[in-house]
Amino acid sequence: MTIAITRSTPPRMRRAQVLSLTLLVISGVVNYMDRGTLSVANSTVRAELGLSLGQMGLLLSAFSWSYALAQLPAGGLADRVGPRKLLTAGLVLWSLAQAAGGLATNFGQFIAARVMLGIGEAPQFPSAARVVSNWFPLQDRGKPTGVFNAASPLGTALAPPLLTLLMVYLDWRIMFAIMGLVGLGVAVIWYALYRDPAIERLDAAERAYLFTGSKPAEGAKLTFAEWRGLFGHITTWGMIIGFFGSAYLNWVYITWLPSYLTVARHMSLVSSGFAASVPFFAGFVGCLVAGWFSDRLTKRSASPVVGRKRPVVVAMIGMALFTVPAALVESNVLALVCISIVVFLANASSVGCWTLATAVAPANRVASLGSLQNFGGFLGAALAPILTGYIADAWSFVPALLVGALFALMGAMSYLFLVRRPIEDAQPAAAG
Repeated sequence: MTIAITRSTPPRMRRAQVLSLTLLVISGVVNYMDRGTLSVANSTVRAELGLSLGQMGLLLSAFSWSYALAQLPAGGLADRVGPRKLLTAGLVLWSLAQAAGGLATNFGQFIAARVMLGIGEAPQFPSAARVVSNWFPLQDRGKPTGVFNAASPLGTALAPPLLTLLMVYLDWRIMFAIMGLVGLGVAVIWYALYRDPAIERLDAAERAYLFTGSKPAEGAKLTFAEWRGLFGHITTWGMIIGFFGSAYLNWVYITWLPSYLTVARHMSLVSSGFAASVPFFAGFVGCLVAGWFSDRLTKRSASPVVGRKRPVVVAMIGMALFTVPAALVESNVLALVCISIVVFLANASSVGCWTLATAVAPANRVASLGSLQNFGGFLGAALAPILTGYIADAWSFVPALLVGALFALMGAMSYLFLVRRPIEDAQPAAAG
């Protein structure tokens, strides 16, 4: 993977950027593969534990509820203690929880393991957003944000074929244990190699490059009053509501696509495992394209907020539009093409949302605002598998997909009308 960095980048900064993004992609791929283990093992686990589709929806959503709630402290901690320590702790916790899932023998134990997985994985993206704001100037944050976000569809794409093979030739419990060991190894590598810039002695040229177009975040320790103050801005609520809609529809596919292909599209387990990876490879491309496009559009826009917001709105409207034929067409091939377009746009919008947080937030609250936005997103992600499961149980997957399209359209309108300017330039919303 080639990481585009401006020509004026000082050599030491270039090395730090490449190393940071490489480590974030590796940890992000493991992060999303771990989330995907239960989706891949959906039918097998459901049969072994005797669960209904509705109960499986609850089990799939347990991760998202704890993940969403853990976003609230995760962003503030990333801003306060730094990504090196926080992401290491998160990696260790989620890897142990992942391994524990393979030991679960009943519904309650599995719920507990997935809750802990969500808490452990919560620091990944707030830490990544802070890494980008730490090591990249404001005008060049789209491409690196696209790179670290690309880990999510890449991990999701790799999960079905690789994890299906592990499950078929070994056992789903062994699959969970292997992924837990992989995560612990990544934790050691991250802590050994990554450094926060606050402990590096930057020279004048490096500081001039890094803080072009923005204020330094170094030494600006986040206070609880500053974190709490983010809730007083309409921009924050626009981002929370908007990301809810995007993540809801994306997580319909992340959690239910393999099962949807077997139950509604009548594919075999192995065929669905490989077919389910196709849309997420499209999502990987969407992340990389979105980061590049966001940077270009921002440099030509009246403000960074406008430049970062427009691609988000367009992508989310496209997600809603292409979900309609994905739900209604009879051809499996055509449905998979439409789903691939939706997942491409979903990941493009996610890149735009995280990049938007770096443009909207004050320097010492980038991870905090990003995590609040992600909190809203994962409320949607938590609701998606539950509602999808119960709608599919009562009717079919068709209305379940159409409900997701409506949520995505709602999210697009929230970004369009509520997110208008940087928080430091906005007046707090009136208390209601």
